[in-house]
Amino acid sequence: MSTDRYVSPLSERYASREMQHVFSQDKKFTTWRRLWIALAETEMELGLSKDGKPVITQEMIDELKAHQDDVNYDVARAREKEVRHDVMSHVYAYGRQCPKAAGIIHLGATSCYVGDNTDIIIMKEALNLVRGKLVSVIDELGRFAYEYRALPTLAFTHFQPAQPTTVGKRATLWTQEFVMDLEDLEYVMGSLKLLGSKGTTGTQASFKELFDGNDEIIDKIDPMIAAKMGFEACYPVSGQTYSRKVDTRVCNVLAGIAASAHKMSNDVRLLQHLKEVEEPFEKNQIGSSAMAYKRNPMRSERIASLSRYVMIDALNPAITSATQWFERTLDDSANKRLSIPEAFLAIDGVLDLCLNVVNGLVVNDKVIHKRLMSELPFMATENIMMDAVKDGGDRQDLHERIRELSVEAAAHVKRDGLDNDLLDLIAADDMFNLSAEALKDTMDPSKYVGRAPLQTEKFIKEVVDPIRASHKDMLGASAEINV
Repeated sequence: MSTDRYVSPLSERYASREMQHVFSQDKKFTTWRRLWIALAETEMELGLSKDGKPVITQEMIDELKAHQDDVNYDVARAREKEVRHDVMSHVYAYGRQCPKAAGIIHLGATSCYVGDNTDIIIMKEALNLVRGKLVSVIDELGRFAYEYRALPTLAFTHFQPAQPTTVGKRATLWTQEFVMDLEDLEYVMGSLKLLGSKGTTGTQASFKELFDGNDEIIDKIDPMIAAKMGFEACYPVSGQTYSRKVDTRVCNVLAGIAASAHKMSNDVRLLQHLKEVEEPFEKNQIGSSAMAYKRNPMRSERIASLSRYVMIDALNPAITSATQWFERTLDDSANKRLSIPEAFLAIDGVLDLCLNVVNGLVVNDKVIHKRLMSELPFMATENIMMDAVKDGGDRQDLHERIRELSVEAAAHVKRDGLDNDLLDLIAADDMFNLSAEALKDTMDPSKYVGRAPLQTEKFIKEVVDPIRASHKDMLGASAEINV
């Protein structure tokens, strides 16, 4: 490994080998060659000829296919230093390997034929990798939610104690956001089309020349290329490039996943501070260089860190799309080379981390119970008041008295550092006519979680299970965390 040059952390630390391969040079340039073959085959099948003789022969196609995967990078790089044009450098290099077909490579096409079509192909493949990991995150969160569907826990609004929920119900909130992301991903992925081969400004003028103005034949070019490359269609119109709004839509999906992951990681970090739920911590893992006792939530922090990068990176294609001039400008190229791959590499790392965290979440149920019981007397006051009203008390007077006693109990906790003694104060107050034993019966946490366990079960049955069924071939993704 080179140590004297910058190496992207996305490749070295965060993204999987599979996602790195999708954006590799091998994938890019072999896809260029597949597109050149598809174009040449299409032109041959449509009868492209000169003076009654075919311009492209099967022998040429076979020669191109024979060298589809053995890219002669040394020739292409040397040529690019001379001509400063990546596509023409690879046309030249491919032609050196295929002398019989050299003259028909890239016939009628512009650079965006290989560049833009490859970008769409690669983004679709990358989205499919993201989808597999996203489905696995939803699956694992569903398992976690079901296991803890009935475990009462203190809920928070404004990070202040609120009416209890369950650990599983809280996990369904995380899951639901990832489900929304899956819906968005599949919609955008299903809408992707190839650019096709439309020429320098999108008018297909070169093909009008090649096929002597035969519109019926020219109309078949894009559908045939799309079919050969595994797509249903090409965008019906374009300038030289496909609309950069496509990149915006794709990166917005990735940003949505990042936002969901960030939300979940924030909650886990806060819960770890409370010692209620903890992310996995390996036997030999070091939490702090100075404080040996620490167990920092480094995985969840990394999720948040990478997610912020993806969310901000989504601005790149949006601004690029907005600032394209007429049929094309080249100020998109350098930006796309960075923003699109890095968004995918980063979200790949985020989802691997999410899988790792969810698979290893530790639930400290005794800590959860202790905190809940310390706050539950305040939340039980409405039930206590109702019981006292049934026993003949006045609702308004009881409400005021409970308010006063709650303030007193809160002062004991906050000012004096004592335990919550609200139930003792109520039992000692003749207005309520309730014994300490009767009040203790109100302290069953399961009475205060509402329909949370049922909501969790219904969510898994009606939302998660159908996703599992329709994506069963994608389940079980494993995540390897490099550092």
